[in-house]
Amino acid sequence: MLILNKAAGVFSKPSRREIFEFLRSFNFRPGNVFLHKLVLGIETSCDDTAAAVVDETGNVLGEAIHSQTEVHLKTGGIVPPVAQQLHRENIQRIVQEALSISKVSPSELSAIATTVKPGLALSLGVGLSFSLQLVDQLKKPFIPIHHMEAHALTIRLLNKVEFPFLVLLISGGHCLLALVRGVSDFLLLGKSLDIAPGDMLDKVARRLSLIKHPECSTMSGGKAIEHLAKQGNKLHFDFKPPMQRAKNCDFSFTGLQHVIDKIITQKEKEEGIQKGQILSSAAHIAAAVQHTTACHIAKRTHRAILFCKQRDLLSQSNAVLVVSGGVASNLYIRKALEIVTNATQCTLLCPPPKLCTDNGIMIA
Repeated sequence: MLILNKAAGVFSKPSRREIFEFLRSFNFRPGNVFLHKLVLGIETSCDDTAAAVVDETGNVLGEAIHSQTEVHLKTGGIVPPVAQQLHRENIQRIVQEALSISKVSPSELSAIATTVKPGLALSLGVGLSFSLQLVDQLKKPFIPIHHMEAHALTIRLLNKVEFPFLVLLISGGHCLLALVRGVSDFLLLGKSLDIAPGDMLDKVARRLSLIKHPECSTMSGGKAIEHLAKQGNKLHFDFKPPMQRAKNCDFSFTGLQHVIDKIITQKEKEEGIQKGQILSSAAHIAAAVQHTTACHIAKRTHRAILFCKQRDLLSQSNAVLVVSGGVASNLYIRKALEIVTNATQCTLLCPPPKLCTDNGIMIA
């Protein structure tokens, strides 16, 4: 808690008056009876301001989210001070909305849970400061939440998944494989040695100027790559999956990104177009990069499953692979992982897309 208090001191806190006015805005009729403990979850680790109220049995009573995607699309990436300001402008409204939908007043909460790491420091600070002020006013317990652990355990809201199970977390900011042995017991098997797959796909989309493509102008980079890839030939370019000789479960995406950048530059010269214009081969590049990314992720995951099974770290007959994070919503990558789980007699489980991306439910 000492670390959290030090971190909170770095960021401007909402004033006591603002918190008081926020609490006064709730005028629920007395007499609500809740049989279970109620937790308010607050998530501000990156570019989504999210909150949710969940009871101890896993029932989602109310949730709200404000996405900053449209703003960051214009700047070609997340600008931390901009993300921080948008969190500040929206956090009170989002928390109020989640509580209102759930018909729970702040005084009826049993605890407040908030993402404290990992993530963008400026974004995390907004949620942390708001939460600590609320905790101080309401005299409620505060539960600091690890963002990646929350992603890993979300599946247990929807499926009866017993420990241990293997989890693959793939997003714009993270990439890791871990054996989940308990609620706070994780064995890290592999991680990205450089950038995350979602970050790499976003960079390729920006290099291809897909925001100027009429079909992709409102999509995030990863979504634009997935959409355009359906129109391309994945074998038109021969990109080699990274780390083919590495005898571990780590990942790497920077080298692949550099290779793709060189190909794009070469194709621009061949087609006689300037950087920033759409290549005629953009769909083929999108298909090839998506295919290579899927192969790389699938091969490293296959290796992790075999490692766990050989050492009896996973059930031989009832092994489960959980895949979560924003990139888990990519259906092509998910299909590649399905091939791996079928070949290794594993069950593949993925939360629905809205729970794969950052949300307040997983924190609560």
